[in-house]
Amino acid sequence: MLQSRVLVIALILLLSTTLPEVHSKSIFEKDRRDWLVIPDAVASYVYEAVNKVSPRVAQYLSDASQIPAVVATRNFLIRETTKLSIMAEQLIEKIKYLWYTRVLGY
Repeated sequence: MLQSRVLVIALILLLSTTLPEVHSKSIFEKDRRDWLVIPDAVASYVYEAVNKVSPRVAQYLSDASQIPAVVATRNFLIRETTKLSIMAEQLIEKIKYLWYTRVLGY
């Protein structure tokens, strides 16, 4: 029962990523606009854990994460979260500018 839950969680996490991209990203990289880095890292760790237990299941999860529909959905989410990040950064800059010019009078 516990093993099936772990496999379901691993499948869900791995469907949101492609494995080569996980190892090329850093969670702590400054000026990072990709909000999916943390789920990718978690998926990588889960994949590695599943791979140690059952390489066959790990291969299935890897293959499932490469389905074109999953890849397209993930790419769409990356594009949209990047746009949101840029808009949030611009808003923060505008708020800083207003704070310094209007409130503090610099």
